This record gives sequence, structure tokens and C-alpha cells, in this order.
Amino acid sequence: MQKMLNYRNEMKFFVNFHQYYIIRQRLRTIMGQDEHAGADGEYHIRSLYFDDVNNKALHEKLGGVRDRLKYRIRIYNGQDDVIHFEKKIKFNESIAKLKEPLTRAMYNAVLAGRYEVLKVQEKPLLMEIYHEMTHKLLRPKVIVDYVREPYVSPNGNVRITFDKELRTGLHGIDIFDQELRPVRAIDENMMIMEVKYDEYLPSAIKIALQLEGLVRQSASKYVICRKFLKYNTWEDQ
Repeated sequence: MQKMLNYRNEMKFFVNFHQYYIIRQRLRTIMGQDEHAGADGEYHIRSLYFDDVNNKALHEKLGGVRDRLKYRIRIYNGQDDVIHFEKKIKFNESIAKLKEPLTRAMYNAVLAGRYEVLKVQEKPLLMEIYHEMTHKLLRPKVIVDYVREPYVSPNGNVRITFDKELRTGLHGIDIFDQELRPVRAIDENMMIMEVKYDEYLPSAIKIALQLEGLVRQSASKYVICRKFLKYNTWEDQ
């Protein structure tokens, strides 16, 4: 049985380092540090995004389709103790996420094209992804790599993250490849701030963010890295 979806509001903004320092100082007085962050207040995220033979997820995003979804495998801090296959769903202005854990052996099988490893009847999400791979040729497309600094608040279930050093793995698709050298996909002075919350955004946090002075962005990290790959391919050089 498919899990219930928990939809949340999501806003994304490009911020420069000056804006980041100011907003971060304000948030530190009213929000807590995420429990998963390290001693430096950050953790590393690397995701392998998938798309079908028609690049449906990419084109729907670029075309402004309101309701859409995408699939990815995600790891943290380069470790294989937590590997998730995720489905991110966008509906109206809200987002929801479903995920199932993978073992390293399952991940290796998927990367090798042995998709039958996902054919697990009691795991609806994995069965759905298996169907997408066998019938719509869902395949790995690009690695998205960045450092995240997260803040949380129980009021409104708010989560605010600063995603820094956004990089793409170019043509590499193995997120555990020790030789992978991701390259920057956006200006080094810029980062992405994401604001997620349930029913409401507390006024104190809204004031701290001063959202009207920021540039809201619509492009996803997946799209940014796919477009970078398209215009910066060096495979023939």
C-alpha cells in the first residue's frame, strides 16, 4: 500500500554571500540546528537524478508544467549507510516526497542495469520505479552535488536550508565514484535558499527572511545541472 503523502509549501531563492550572512545571523536566534548537521553545521548531499527516454521531467519543468514529479537516488556525506530512492512530487505550490531505502548491493545492481532488483511487491514505490525503467526507459541522467546548512523550527514545521557549492558530476553517474570531480554549476558567489513549511510560516521567521528583497527562483537543481551539462560538454575535446 502506498504511503500517505504529506504535502508542504516550498519556496526557493538565489542568495549571495552578503544576504546569506545576514539571514543566517537572524535565523540562528529563532531557529535550531538540524540534528543531522555536523560540527560545522553542515552536511554533504549527492543525488543521482533519473529521467525517461523523452526527458519528461526536464521538459515539464522547463515548460512550466505545474504538476510534475522526478526520481532520484540520494546519499549523505559520501557514505552508503543511508541510500534512498526518492520520488519528489510537485502539486500546485506544494511538494511531497516518498522514499524507500536501498542497500549498496541494490544500488550497484541498478547502476549496472539490473533493474529487476527493484521488483519488490511489498514496496510500491520501488515497483513503480521498476515499471518506469522497463516501460519508459527511466535512466540515470546527472549527479547533483552540494553542501547543505539546515535550520528547523517546530512552529509551522519550518525547515530552511542554504545549499552551497552546487556542482554537477557532468557525465559521471556513480555517486560513490572516488574519482568523480564535480564542477560548479552556478556562480561561486551564489547559493540556493529553500524554505519549507506546513500550514503557515511564522511571522518572526518571515521577518527574518525579508522575502520581498530576494530573487525567487523556479529552476530546480536538477535542471540547472542538466543545462550546465548540455552547454559545457567536453567529451569531444
